[in-house]
Amino acid sequence: MKAVEKQYLKPFVLVTTLFLLWGLANNMTDTLLSAFKKIMSMSDTQTSLIQFAFYGAYFCLALPAALFIRKHSYKSGVVLGLSLYALGAVLFMPAAKAASYGFYLIAIYIMAGGCSVLETTANPYILSMGDPKTATRRLNIAQAFNPIGSILGILMSKFFILSDISLYSISGTYLTLGLVLIGILVVMLVIKMPSGKHSEESTTGLKAVFGRLWANKRYRGGVLAQFFYVGAQIGVWSFTIRIVMQELSLTEASASTVYLVSIIGFCLSRFVYTWMMKYFAPQRLLVFGATLSLLSTAAVIGLAGSGWVLVCFLVSISIFMSLMFPTIYGLALENVETAECGGRQGDAKIGASGLIMAILGGALLTPLQGFLSDTFSIYISFSVPLVCFAVVLGYAIYINKSQKRDNV
Repeated sequence: MKAVEKQYLKPFVLVTTLFLLWGLANNMTDTLLSAFKKIMSMSDTQTSLIQFAFYGAYFCLALPAALFIRKHSYKSGVVLGLSLYALGAVLFMPAAKAASYGFYLIAIYIMAGGCSVLETTANPYILSMGDPKTATRRLNIAQAFNPIGSILGILMSKFFILSDISLYSISGTYLTLGLVLIGILVVMLVIKMPSGKHSEESTTGLKAVFGRLWANKRYRGGVLAQFFYVGAQIGVWSFTIRIVMQELSLTEASASTVYLVSIIGFCLSRFVYTWMMKYFAPQRLLVFGATLSLLSTAAVIGLAGSGWVLVCFLVSISIFMSLMFPTIYGLALENVETAECGGRQGDAKIGASGLIMAILGGALLTPLQGFLSDTFSIYISFSVPLVCFAVVLGYAIYINKSQKRDNV
């Protein structure tokens, strides 16, 4: 069975390009922690406020975005998201002139708010484009382009920010990105996009929708698993450059090459996982990925000072965890609109916002990891993603067992 049917191919390709755009922002932001640590002599706890601002915006904007596209259209959500994204990027320049860390955090918050709107719009749209049986595989295909954007973001950071660290190298890079986004926004305004399955939905009855979603154990567990997965992903990537610098005695720019390798591995393995879903159930692959991610993280904690051996395990975390976000997302929303589970048509949009709001894990758990790094060591701080992967593994095992019971 094809993941994308012919009638959906063009809108699928168009919406998939959005996945690249917020991947770009996510991983450029990860490299800012090392940059601001050097420019402003900050602690790991202070620089982790960048992730608090970025992923806090995801939490705050996801539900309003879901209500907005419910009332208007998917295209309206895309336009709003791109507008906020571009505005936040352009605001980096006045933040540099003011030399204000707080101003930067505001710009990051606005930019991330735009990314939140884009994610809240694009993910359920992709799921709706075809047979529900192939929805998780379809989302994995689209999400595979997200790390391509991540790779571009790291390359931009490596050559335009970390090679000559200053407030103006940071702001000039983001200003250029903002201008490109404005150009993309103009193109989106003139392109005709399908409305999607939202025309018959009402903006009323939200209390009932929340009630149905809360009663769905599979969905509720998915939101929790997504919270901890994002906390693990952002924690691992935020401190990759720092731990590589410490292990291999490298500069920020040189250590970012290892970070780039991690993201390339993440990107390639997501395509491999998507191919494997033709032969293995998504929940079984999630058990596999969570188990190996947990073991690799334990190795990073236990092999402090081992140089390249530790770095290899650090890179392997990205390889093994790459399927988690889209797979948890797809599994959690798989039955929220089925009558058997008490759902109704339209519940997926609000449900999708809950899974995007779960990105708050990156905002709350990364500062905790920064605190552990400052208080104990950067190696001990990886106990945070270790616990996170254990939670994801628990969810994967639960879904796997539930699926077996349903098939009996």
